[in-house]
Amino acid sequence: MPTTLALYHLSLVVISFLQDDNSIDFSGLGKQLLGGFVLAVIVAVAYTFLRLRWRDKNPSSGFISINPAEREAEPVKSARD
Repeated sequence: MPTTLALYHLSLVVISFLQDDNSIDFSGLGKQLLGGFVLAVIVAVAYTFLRLRWRDKNPSSGFISINPAEREAEPVKSARD
């Protein structure tokens, strides 16, 4: 019995020495999370703004649909005609 009690206390002492008693501070983590969110919103708004401006400056050449036309298509004239 005394041997078991001695080993138990010895293991407690060893565990207390092996553990790091660093306290975890999350105060900076909240600021970083908020800063990352604000940065992501700014980047998304800037990207959308630039993309809309580029689309306005360079309009597409036309709309091409893959749906069949409602009216019959006219025959295509070749370059030889």
